[in-house]
Order: sequence, then C-alpha cells, then structure tokens
Amino acid sequence: MPELPEVETTRRKIEPLLRGKTIERIVHDAPHRYRDTHLAAGRRVQDVARRGKYLLLYLAAPDAAEGDPHDLELIVHLGMTGGFRLERTPHTRVTLTTDAGELYFHDPRRFGKLAVVRPGDYASMPTLAAMGPEPLGEDFRLDEFVRLAANAGAVKPWLLSQKPVSGVGNIYADEALWHARIHPAQTHLNPDEATRLYHAVRDVMRAAVDAGGSSLGNGLGNYRQHDGQPGAYQSAHHVYGQAGKPCARCGTPIAKTVLAQRGTHTCPECQKVRF
Repeated sequence: MPELPEVETTRRKIEPLLRGKTIERIVHDAPHRYRDTHLAAGRRVQDVARRGKYLLLYLAAPDAAEGDPHDLELIVHLGMTGGFRLERTPHTRVTLTTDAGELYFHDPRRFGKLAVVRPGDYASMPTLAAMGPEPLGEDFRLDEFVRLAANAGAVKPWLLSQKPVSGVGNIYADEALWHARIHPAQTHLNPDEATRLYHAVRDVMRAAVDAGGSSLGNGLGNYRQHDGQPGAYQSAHHVYGQAGKPCARCGTPIAKTVLAQRGTHTCPECQKVRF
C-alpha cells in the first residue's frame, strides 16, 4: 500500500497539473467508492496537499481570490494499488477532467477512494480525523514522542495506528525499527529507544521521499509515479522484503515473521526484544 513517501511523491507530481485548474467533471461508475464527486465540477483547485497517506485537493469557486479559504475538499486515498496516470489504462477507474486536460486514477484492485467533503469534515474517515503529526513537520516533537512511547504497547502496531505519527506503514515501520535497533514487538520504549526511533522515522521518511518512494515488483498493482516511472527507495531497504539476506550491520539473515497480522522483517541479532 502506498505510504507517506509514495503519496507525497504523487502530490508533487500532480500538483503542477491541477493547481489553479478548474475541474470540469469527474467520471466514474462507482458512487459508493467515489462519493459526491459531482460537487467538484466547476471548482478551481487552490492547492494539492497531503495528510499522512491522504491527498487533499482544496477546491474553491473559480472567481475566488488566491487568499480566500476553500469551501470543499476532494479527498483521495490510494488504497493498495491506486495512483494517478497521464494516460488511460485498462484499470482506469476515475477520469478527472480540468480545463487543461485529463488525469486518470488507475487502481487494479479497486481499494482506492475519493470523496468531496466540507473542509475538515472527516467524520466518515476516522483515521484521517485522528491522525498524528507529520513525521517531517514541526509538530512531530521528540519530547511528546518519547512520552507516548513509554506506554505504547507493541511498537510496530503502535506506529501503524497513525496516532503517534502519520504516514508510517508496513515498509517504513520495518525500516525505521531496523535503523533504531528495536524489535517490532518491543513494548514500553525507554527514552533512549524512543529517541533513536524518532530520528529513524524522520531519516527514513526523508530519504524515501527524496527517492520517490518504493516500487516493489513489476505488476500493474505496484506503485508507480504518474508517468509510470518507479520509485527508487526499494534499493535502500535493509529489512523489508529482504528475508534470508544478510543484515547490512551484522550479517545475520533477515527473518520474516507475522506481528498483528502484518508481515514483519527484522534482524534477529540487531533487534532483540528487551525484557
């Protein structure tokens, strides 16, 4: 599933195509999955933002001034296999037409969602409504993260909850925990562990965004940028997808287990559970 680096890369790529443009229509055949999209017709895209793993298109009347507040938001969640494309594909689910051209939402497995809502009305999206701070933002504070981590429970499911920090999914949780030398099932992190993890989350996310995210495999359902190009961060993975390969730090084979129903990759030597 696309995580923060992939969604941020998508945002940066499509922003020049949408910002300042007027949406003429959004065409699809699944109103239960793409809700109230007709409300976007005739609206100008003031900005293309991101919150965690969600894209937010801020919409306003065409004659609204640059500084006027937006009055609608088009929320996009890419799901497991969603992404925008410049050309129609066999798995195009939504066609977004602006006064400058068309952009296509490609989603082989059909888990992606769109919804037009009033600004901040995320009642139907509880994860977005309760999301924690952005990992690369000023609101992601070390002291607060250390305080929360002292009673986190198993640390990987805690990260995946999106409450301590937004946008971290399975790939980047495994990678950050490896960098921090913390086992994913470790509970109640001490201040030193929490501090290492805080910096690891920030470092991994920054590097992954700079690399355009991670593209795994070659299938149609795997993440690609809007022009079909893959991300490059997969070449920097130390544990995710590396089961059986030697740890880059100690040479011990990377192990794959299941934690909270998620495939989890660790180095058995570098990431021992502290009892």
